[in-house]
Amino acid sequence: MSELSNKLPSDPISAVGVITSFSKAPDDYTVVAQTTDGSDADLWKDGLFKSKVTRYLCFTRKPGPDVVVDIKVIDIKDALPEGYTPVEETMDTKETAMRKRRLCVKISPRAAAETAVYDIQIIAKTKYHLVNYVCIGEINSMGVWYRIGDVPKLQSSPETASTANSEAPSHTARRTMSRPEDEHQNSGNYTMTALDDVPFVVPEKFFQNPKEMQQVNLMGITIKSLAEIEEEFQYNFTTERSIAV
Repeated sequence: MSELSNKLPSDPISAVGVITSFSKAPDDYTVVAQTTDGSDADLWKDGLFKSKVTRYLCFTRKPGPDVVVDIKVIDIKDALPEGYTPVEETMDTKETAMRKRRLCVKISPRAAAETAVYDIQIIAKTKYHLVNYVCIGEINSMGVWYRIGDVPKLQSSPETASTANSEAPSHTARRTMSRPEDEHQNSGNYTMTALDDVPFVVPEKFFQNPKEMQQVNLMGITIKSLAEIEEEFQYNFTTERSIAV
């Protein structure tokens, strides 16, 4: 039991199911055919009458995009916990998986999971407890225990990091050359726009002396200089002064 409790499998469980016979388990699936003390781990066994109906728990650690992050055993009349999927049918015959109790599994993307289920064991209803395991409930007077562990995260290799740096967007260099003052002020947070690298220069014709500009007639309106306006509309207020005197 010490070896069973202390050694964590290398991969987390990715799927859980129920089968009618441990000889009919799908490929890559492990069947919990016996309890930890060597007894039959049939989840359907009737204590009063011998029954030909059998149910065995099975699981796989086959790598995939998802992992099992939690398992619950609830009464068949209880509401399904949010985020959990019930194991309703056997994998080999599509019959009812269990009676009176229901096995519920919570699946999560491997990349988003912090912890996952690594192992499942079934023990007889005794005072014995598995070290590092947690009991999630009883089925057919037997305790179902699982072990939780951390999900390893994929780490990028030095080559991957180097490649990522070399493939950085080329607009970084363009930003430095086109607007160095913005690069300095925003510390790399500047966002390129459609106006970047467009030269804003006032045409040379607008640098000419205004006095040399010719009069322009627009729809009969003559544009006059300030001197012409003062000369044409000059008023010396002679009449007003004579009345005042």
